[in-house]
Amino acid sequence: MSALGSLPPSMRGAVAALLRHRFALIALAAFMMVGIVLSDDGTNPDDELARLIGLANLEYVLGDEELFADGLSPELKFYGSAILSPLILVERMLNAVDSRHIFISRHLLFHFLFLIGGLSAYLLATRLFNNKLLALFAMLLFLLHPRLYASSFGSTYDIPFLSMFMISLSLSYRVFQKDALWGYALLGICAGILMNIRIIGIVFLGGVLAVQAIRLLIVSGNEQRDRILLGGAVFVLSSGLAAYATLPYLWPEPALRVIDWWATMSQFPKEAQELFRGQEISTASPPIEYRLVWFSITTPPFALLLGFFGGVAFIWRGAALKTRVLHGVGLRFWSLIIVCFAIPFVAVALLSTTAYGGWRHMYFIWAPFSLLSVLGLYWLLDRMPNRRLRILTYGVAGAGLAATATAMSLLYPFHGFHFNFLVDRAGPEPIATQYRTNSWKGINVAVETLLGMRPMSQISVLHNRGAAGSRLMLPERDRNRLIFANQGTAKFAIERGSAIRSQETLYTASVYNSALWAVIERAPGKNPYAAIHAAAVSGEPIARSEYDIYLNRADRSLIYVKEPCSASVSRDEFFLLIFPQSEEFLTGQEREFGRSNVPFLFHHFGAAFDGKCVVEIELPSYDIAAIRTGQARTVDGDPRWEAAFPYQDPSIYRAAYDAAALATPDARAAFNIYLSEDEATLTYVREPCAPSDVENPFFIHIAPERESDLPTERKQYGFDNWGFDFLLHGIVFDGKCVAEAPLPNYPIASLRTGQFIRGEGEVWEATHSFESP
Repeated sequence: MSALGSLPPSMRGAVAALLRHRFALIALAAFMMVGIVLSDDGTNPDDELARLIGLANLEYVLGDEELFADGLSPELKFYGSAILSPLILVERMLNAVDSRHIFISRHLLFHFLFLIGGLSAYLLATRLFNNKLLALFAMLLFLLHPRLYASSFGSTYDIPFLSMFMISLSLSYRVFQKDALWGYALLGICAGILMNIRIIGIVFLGGVLAVQAIRLLIVSGNEQRDRILLGGAVFVLSSGLAAYATLPYLWPEPALRVIDWWATMSQFPKEAQELFRGQEISTASPPIEYRLVWFSITTPPFALLLGFFGGVAFIWRGAALKTRVLHGVGLRFWSLIIVCFAIPFVAVALLSTTAYGGWRHMYFIWAPFSLLSVLGLYWLLDRMPNRRLRILTYGVAGAGLAATATAMSLLYPFHGFHFNFLVDRAGPEPIATQYRTNSWKGINVAVETLLGMRPMSQISVLHNRGAAGSRLMLPERDRNRLIFANQGTAKFAIERGSAIRSQETLYTASVYNSALWAVIERAPGKNPYAAIHAAAVSGEPIARSEYDIYLNRADRSLIYVKEPCSASVSRDEFFLLIFPQSEEFLTGQEREFGRSNVPFLFHHFGAAFDGKCVVEIELPSYDIAAIRTGQARTVDGDPRWEAAFPYQDPSIYRAAYDAAALATPDARAAFNIYLSEDEATLTYVREPCAPSDVENPFFIHIAPERESDLPTERKQYGFDNWGFDFLLHGIVFDGKCVAEAPLPNYPIASLRTGQFIRGEGEVWEATHSFESP
């Protein structure tokens, strides 16, 4: 009796079904094992930002809006929370704290989602062609795109979007077959998630609706039309609900913010210069052929050829069937594939949308194009007159996959830098002078090589964004050895290939005929932060916390000083909240919170030297009322330390404290309250005190001796009412909180003051009655 026959009937059927797909499962298992090995293959600069987006959205859903409000710029509130927030939940389930463990787990999950996209391609091709060999080809073709495979570990938006697009296409074929309302609801959820990740997901929504609309025109019978209309309505409703549910930013004002979402993401606010065909172009207005050229020169050539045959096959079949083309489920599906591949190129050309990084924002077109390539292979096989030619055709297609896999292994670890033969890869003109050759994998390799060259010592490296990001994935020992420094103190630099200009190159990461990155040994120059430190400590700090903070009003800069300080300073991000005198200087959602936020890292604006850590950051040119700053923990975003102070000279608040310390409070509560009748002010003092004690706004209710003294709009209430934020009227220093609030100049009978939480009520209150003269 066979092993299969000894199993229970229910398990026997499941195992038999799996065995029918054994070659695909073996290939998928091989990809998973390779993926586990490569998951620590460095980081890209978006890794930390993507994690912050997921964390901010999750905290917002759980009721904490602070990180969402202060940690994200307006356009980042629209990014793929449907993918990024669940990753934070997984991270917490795994109790991952160390940055290396956090980002390895994230890379694995991104890669496994990519493999699920490949499995979806296999299952879809099995249904389309009823040929497991073609289905295996579909899966391998989808996965073995050099650029996409390299990006599958660290691309936080583009590869998840591509994978979800293939999953949605696979589901759409089943929905077209079953024509059931639950299927349209599920497909709508997929469309909503696609739009959550990237707004261009609306292409899939529009493609399904277009195919169904044409179908509506050609069917006969009211019952069929009603079913098509109902299915379309369910599809649109579920997609809208899914997009709304997964984008917390839309929740408070959906009507207004959907418009803002479309306006922001369809014309992403980023402009830079990028190299394309030997010319510097603006990413805000790229040439019309920009994305199509990039797609053509980086995709394996045999896939391009098969995709061409796939397009021919569709047109051939459509011309033969004429108006009957959409009666069949298969051809309706292939119409959707054509729409999803062609329309994005047309849309971005007409809208002249921002483009940078090659075609990475359109990686999702690989899903429909790879299916067209499989259709092209099927069409060629169908036209082979005998079995030998069909075997030869399979062999040529397999050879194309093998050649791609070989090229990827030869290029490793720079397989993400792949160009095909349409670009002269060995000519006298380096590719780097013709096309953008940014490869963050190159800088990761350069960092690891430098650490290997100096295995026992700390290494000071000139800071750049990519090198700083690569530190996240290093083992803790190497992380502590790698110190980022400024121009005056760095002994090594990691420079982009096109910018290499130093005398001694220790290592160069090269591919084809172009240098990507180089490790340079450099002679440190004069340290500018030494002078900044000396000038700062010659005066008094405006606030003290983990860092002493100095305000340079002449140069409009803020200086942070910590000593003694280790060279391996914390990587926790600084936050800098700036409250302007007038909100007219704020833009977008900044006005909602009455402040702007300037997050930054120590190594972007600071240096560690001689046991000192010094940071200087420039302040905006508009009139500033107050500042709140500190550092937030990388793991959870909570403040590790913070300080708050008014922009004006704090000496007036110190004097107010000194005067209050000699007097008896006129009222006592969470704050002691002192009344200065001569100057018509209230002074609030709390000691000991932390910045968190003054986060909630203050209120003052004033009852006048004569109601006629009240402003017109307040006479109906019989008392005056106004409030203030502590930062605009107070200071935190040396464990003390002091604020001064002016009183009106009319005679006062009594007042009530305290703090409140918006939407919840008072935290504390105190009252004081004035004696009549």
